[in-house]
Amino acid sequence: MGKPNTRPEGNPDTVDILAAWYELIVWNDDVNTFDWVIESLMEICHHTLEQATQCAYIIHFKGKYAVRKGSYELLHPMKEALIDRGIQATLSTCGEEV
Repeated sequence: MGKPNTRPEGNPDTVDILAAWYELIVWNDDVNTFDWVIESLMEICHHTLEQATQCAYIIHFKGKYAVRKGSYELLHPMKEALIDRGIQATLSTCGEEV
């Protein structure tokens, strides 16, 4: 019997249990415009215009929002790309930032 957090060989449809526990958090600031955040979410996180707009408003009014969930390998490059654009972003898992 294999470890519960590993993908069994030969079954690409099995999801890595631990991989889905990461969130890409984007934080509100007084520097970036709505248009810049929306454009960045569309280009980096592959959101639709509607998704990116909703995320931007939630970020603005709530102070932060988990704009994407997935594996560390998927989200880390997105986080770095957002930071490169001047947007404050972090990864979290189980309520802790990493």
